[in-house]
Amino acid sequence: MGEQQGMFVWFKSEPESLLKAVGESRRRFSNNMVSRVEHPAAGYRKIFETVEELNEPISAEITGVFPLWLRGSLLRMGPGLFEIGDEPFHHLFDGQALIHKFDLKGDQVTYFRKFIRTDAYVRAMTENRVVITEFGTTAYPDPCKNIFSRFFTYFRGIEVTDNCLVNVYPVGEDFYAVTETNFITKVDPDSLETLKKVDLCKYLSINGVTAHPHVDADGSLYNIGNCFGKNMSLAYNIVKIPPAQKDPIEKSQVVLQLPSSERLKPSYIHSFGMTENYFVFVEQPVKINLLKFLSSWSVRGATYMDCFESNENMGTWFHLATKDPADYMTNHKFRTSAFNLFHHINAYEDQGFIVVDLCTWKGHDFVYNYLYLANLRQEWEEVKKAAMRAPQPEVRRYVLPLDIHREEQGRNLVSLSYTTATAVLHSDGSIWLEPEVLFSGPRQAFEFPQINYSKCCGKKYSFAYGLGLNHFIPDRIVKLNVQTKETWVWQEEDCYPSEPLFVPAPGATKEDEGVLLSVVVKPGAERPGFLLVLDAMMLTELARAEVNTVIPVTLHGMYKPPPSP
Repeated sequence: MGEQQGMFVWFKSEPESLLKAVGESRRRFSNNMVSRVEHPAAGYRKIFETVEELNEPISAEITGVFPLWLRGSLLRMGPGLFEIGDEPFHHLFDGQALIHKFDLKGDQVTYFRKFIRTDAYVRAMTENRVVITEFGTTAYPDPCKNIFSRFFTYFRGIEVTDNCLVNVYPVGEDFYAVTETNFITKVDPDSLETLKKVDLCKYLSINGVTAHPHVDADGSLYNIGNCFGKNMSLAYNIVKIPPAQKDPIEKSQVVLQLPSSERLKPSYIHSFGMTENYFVFVEQPVKINLLKFLSSWSVRGATYMDCFESNENMGTWFHLATKDPADYMTNHKFRTSAFNLFHHINAYEDQGFIVVDLCTWKGHDFVYNYLYLANLRQEWEEVKKAAMRAPQPEVRRYVLPLDIHREEQGRNLVSLSYTTATAVLHSDGSIWLEPEVLFSGPRQAFEFPQINYSKCCGKKYSFAYGLGLNHFIPDRIVKLNVQTKETWVWQEEDCYPSEPLFVPAPGATKEDEGVLLSVVVKPGAERPGFLLVLDAMMLTELARAEVNTVIPVTLHGMYKPPPSP
């Protein structure tokens, strides 16, 4: 990599592309966006270490120039406490929820963070041990209790965690930190104080919802989660929270129910797709074994991870439903080969088709099996070896035809000129989908995708932005043109960025006119944590705001603009 402090890499597919210097950065040519960086010093371990919360915001040192219009707050969620006393958390999604905030006020930037006072956190800190079972870590009964108390603790049942480390988003005028259970936590986006724990089961027939809701043009918020359907079978409910100013959650409702391919084994859901007129739900072969889930409450040592299994025979199913009126399209049976799915990029309607862009992982083996902290904290060569056993990541485009006629059996139904994706009608009425691959690199993932959401969600678009994972280690920020497959990459030696959030410039006329915000960690630097601001068009660095503290890994978050004058 040489000794350059910063590096901007522009990858294009045309071999005649020219390399041009931009400031002190460099562009390097390649025919894809695969990271060529190695991490022998294993500096990435620092993002998986416990930190303390801050008593007050700290000032950042700015280099470069922040856009004058960029004023507001970047809110991020992630794990910040990776052990309680002598008891370690084992999985990436177990650490206790820490909320981060960068306040942007022109030429002044501050950083602040606080732990969310969930029941899981408060009780763990009080008892100095893991009290509530997390995703991959079991809570054992208090060893100080007598044998009778411990016996009844086991058979009373394990509590569902409220550890809301995954995302933060607005609901009406309020803000909630969330995970994927039925509990969400209301927080103050200014002080970062924890305000209220909310149980969605009080208002909805739902066992839990995703951490990635969609917002409609009228402000309605949609989400999906599994539920108990008819005859004690499992199903999936799409729920709606109206754009009410006061207590919108109390006015939430189930608008649609989708069937599960297996009666007692719903698929794991992390996100879903929504166009202007349709919902898109991808049912993957990673399943939650309901019987194992229920029995685990009384089995010593069980975790959420113990309840997952893979159906090696089902492949992957796509389900469609109309939005208004809400109705499941039972005659559209879309099938394809097995893959893991966590993040939808976007979906849109075009000429009688629905185009669905996804960040996939090939096969039925559950990717979360490779995200235990023991794996992520290994030496670099061991990290690479573990990733070689994991599913291969791939950005894919699927095209779902809306108009289906029996006489077209055996033919490709997709007539869109700009894609190689196919859909073939079989004699049993199912439609077999084959994707167009938008990006694929060995053990190199384009993940945590973002788009210009306010302009492009549910509509035809050109650009996606993502976090580049190099054998599961985040080491680059990527822009992907989903139409031409051109890629642009920001990467700096020994730097570990997070999900890039797109913020459109005021009055922007182009889709990519704006900036990307990413929290980056550079272990060993004098100021090891910084907020990076990139020009979203070319991925050139505009500014950074550095703070004298390490910032642990963050998962998802949001940009909160300043209040209107």
